[in-house]
Amino acid sequence: MKIIAIIPARMGSSRFPGKPLADINGMPMIGHCYKRTELCTDLDDSYVATCDAEIFDYIRSIGGKAIMTSDKHERASDRSAEAMLKIEEEIGQKVDIVVMVQGDEPMITPNMITESIEPFKQDSSVNVVNLMAKMNSLEEFNDPNEVKVVVDKNSNALYFSREPIPSDKKWSGEIPMLKQVCIIPFRREYLLKFNDLEETILEKIESVDMMRVLENGENVKMVFTNSESYSVDTIADLEKVKEYLLKDNIIHNYM
Repeated sequence: MKIIAIIPARMGSSRFPGKPLADINGMPMIGHCYKRTELCTDLDDSYVATCDAEIFDYIRSIGGKAIMTSDKHERASDRSAEAMLKIEEEIGQKVDIVVMVQGDEPMITPNMITESIEPFKQDSSVNVVNLMAKMNSLEEFNDPNEVKVVVDKNSNALYFSREPIPSDKKWSGEIPMLKQVCIIPFRREYLLKFNDLEETILEKIESVDMMRVLENGENVKMVFTNSESYSVDTIADLEKVKEYLLKDNIIHNYM
């Protein structure tokens, strides 16, 4: 089984322009994402997919692999699919699994990638997987930048939302506060199929790509991780991640 990671990244984030090259303790954020992804021994290779020369040149400067893609893509999955096809042409071989790692997840660990691809080895019917993690505060639970998820008894996603789900309005017990962690592996053919599907209404309302899968009656397998990870959507997030990475036990492997 040939497994590659693709990290889609672009400079033009509406909430945080230039985010991929924002400095985190002496290295741009996209550098942390790439180097930490590359440490996973379950991957055959890792690439950054971008439409920006600054990101492309930086990744090449640290010995990494980068693929230039169109600047017309609205979704990370579209950029990843274009990059995948270019990579396949370059290596002369089709891949089996593409692990899409968002470029604003600088706390990713190699083990998180390993956890995310395990369902493909166990169940041939699994086409797409997301990691999920516990949220530790109501502040995080109410943050619209954090995508919340609820799952069924088989750990398939029932719904994703930027609102706090499930509701605590009529419940006095403990609420399962789970968030999506943006490490999203696809089977090759399903990534192409996913991008051919039209955007769905709930996907647009929630601004969560995975709703497209659910609205088409298919499953997103959720895998729980105990690894602590915070995405960077704002300057405040960046400062928080800087503090966490000062105590990180992986960073010495690449810095």
